[in-house]
Amino acid sequence: MTAPAAPQEGPPACVVAVVVTYQPEVSALLAQIQALRPQVARMVVVDNASTADVAGWCRAQAPQVDAVLRMERNLGIGGAQNEGIEWARSQGASHVLLMDQDSVPAADMVAHLLRALHDAPRAGAAGPWHADPRQPVAHSPFVWLEGLRFRRLACTPDAVLVVDHLIASGCLIPLAVLERVGAMRADWFIDFVDVEWSLRARAAGFDLLGVCSARMAHGLGGPPIVFMGRRFLAYPPWRHYFQVRNAVLLYRQPFVPTRWALASAWRLLMKIGFNCVAGRSRWGHLKATLAGLWHGATGKAGPL
Repeated sequence: MTAPAAPQEGPPACVVAVVVTYQPEVSALLAQIQALRPQVARMVVVDNASTADVAGWCRAQAPQVDAVLRMERNLGIGGAQNEGIEWARSQGASHVLLMDQDSVPAADMVAHLLRALHDAPRAGAAGPWHADPRQPVAHSPFVWLEGLRFRRLACTPDAVLVVDHLIASGCLIPLAVLERVGAMRADWFIDFVDVEWSLRARAAGFDLLGVCSARMAHGLGGPPIVFMGRRFLAYPPWRHYFQVRNAVLLYRQPFVPTRWALASAWRLLMKIGFNCVAGRSRWGHLKATLAGLWHGATGKAGPL
């Protein structure tokens, strides 16, 4: 396999932020826009058919946004990201920054991500160190597969880590890499879309970078479940359907190593089992899990 070419000195990077929204909480979205807009050349909001008039709100409250693309129906995260990437390409972008609607970056996040990409000749994407402000202790979000388990990687202040995969929010990707690796899986709708793209990028010969100096506040899941004095991530049953279904679809892809699939399946089983036992709406979680297993095994994709 031919290694990706080393970065070349050239014109300044043109970073376009692609923010995907669906029924956004406007205060959180405004905080993101205010923190992010000074760091990028352009910003586009791709709205997945929210009931509220997001375009009108942006005109009134966030004129810094360069464009709002309103989808006629909910395309899911992958489909909306692809629409935003195409808009970024039409604007002459060199890099695309993917963002969820409720993530708030530090003031220098993009600069740190760009520097890490420039310094790493095999880099395909870079992501920030993110923390959930609802959690009392911030853990490293970066992992690497060792044997049959994912090991958390320790973040020192200036470390740039080669990681297993990156979450979509805060992920900075050169357009040239997207040309080689391909677009996001729109048919998966939500969940594992970013992981699938990450593994596809690695299979194409690129490294994924976790940049510890790039910081971002990012909430995962719904309100945490408190169990035996500890706080655990919680998702509604419909999200567990997509997590299980798309995990099974991912394990069937030819570029996914068997040991990666085994390690991921064990971790997913523990999470789903916990929610079926200790979570809210236990019967709903069980039904969603069984449906996800069946649809993943039979190759069914798309929205619910």
